Amino acid sequence: MRVTVFGATGGIGRLVVQQLLDGGHPVTALVRTPAKLDLTHSQLTVVTGQLSDREAVEQAVSGAEAVISALGPSLKRSMTGTQVTDGTRTIVQTMRAQKVDRFIGLATPSLADPRDKPHWKHKVLPVAAGLMFPNALAELKGLTEAVTGSDLDYTIARITNPTDKPATARIRSGFLGHDKVASAMSRADIAAFLVSQLTDDRYRRAMPAISN
Repeated sequence: MRVTVFGATGGIGRLVVQQLLDGGHPVTALVRTPAKLDLTHSQLTVVTGQLSDREAVEQAVSGAEAVISALGPSLKRSMTGTQVTDGTRTIVQTMRAQKVDRFIGLATPSLADPRDKPHWKHKVLPVAAGLMFPNALAELKGLTEAVTGSDLDYTIARITNPTDKPATARIRSGFLGHDKVASAMSRADIAAFLVSQLTDDRYRRAMPAISN
């Protein structure tokens, strides 16, 4: 399956690209600085540009069968603006225009899925994030609404505490208050979950929480 990846130079995004290539998928990655991706492969196409560059986004999405977004906001308290939200809106608009339906991305349990039951994370995480990373939380809300408010066939994986530990292949997923989902998860396993959603129908138009 031909897949376009956004956020490909981040800690999770780079692993997504590598796992897709290892699985035989042709990949197109939109990156601002190609040297940061540090990957070469016959099945990898790199488009240089920013999310604010609509032509670059259109070029990256062209010919794709699915999009995986590992985009996330900066956690710097000094950050302002809605660059990631605006960029995600551009991705959604481009996907609709090019009739690419499948979107797989990331968010946080600070945002609830309708299938969740009441849970402490719904109360604690938004307050903590609002105090420590107010702009990041606003960005996460904005980019999530840009996707869930569209008619795309989306899966948004909610993560709490990504780590750099080795992959375990032990992945828990589900909805808060229903399923036993913890907090910590290796970035390699997060990437594996995102890639697995290309062929997994369980969480279509849903936001599962995931962990190790």
